[in-house]
Amino acid sequence: MPKVNTELKNIVEAALLVAGQPLTIDKLVSLFPEDSLPTRDEVKAALQELESDYGARGIELKKIEHGYRFQTRERYANWIARLSEERPVRYSRALLETLAIIAYRQPVTRGEIEEIRGVGVSTEIVKTLLGREWIKQVGTRDVPGRPALFGTTRGFLEHFNLENLSDLPPLAELRDIDKLSAELNYQLPMDEPPAAAPAPPLPDRE
Repeated sequence: MPKVNTELKNIVEAALLVAGQPLTIDKLVSLFPEDSLPTRDEVKAALQELESDYGARGIELKKIEHGYRFQTRERYANWIARLSEERPVRYSRALLETLAIIAYRQPVTRGEIEEIRGVGVSTEIVKTLLGREWIKQVGTRDVPGRPALFGTTRGFLEHFNLENLSDLPPLAELRDIDKLSAELNYQLPMDEPPAAAPAPPLPDRE
């Protein structure tokens, strides 16, 4: 790798800190004027040095698919979560099951998801996953009716902090959807009703 130019590294660092999404090497190169474009190897070297610089800090440089971003290290997530006044969104078991099937079996049709789950998939679940940009239509199945084929998106990788789909836990290690949701850093809503409030103490007898 070429020797890292300090100014180049600072520009790359600043861009990654303010970007709202992962930046590819090509995007980082495009930030510079035509007469002073760095090479891809120079940008890669800057990224590697930044990764080393942040090695012992509270944030890290993470590769997501073909892009890079700064993010909070996972072990500090509980502290950072307290900055948000909103309660974290909690998704239903049915939605997570549907998302898991798409992630592992893609491309897959809605009918195939329903066959695997043994129950119907509501339109609302599909709309939610599309709205979150975790899935997208990637084609149609060449059968009568030409049903839509769904697959996951780059947004799915970003949200679940995956570099690529190979980072998903192996199916052989997953026994149920609760295990999968834990791997994807989600807590499913409790199925059982809340415990009843304790009865008030009896008044003292005279």
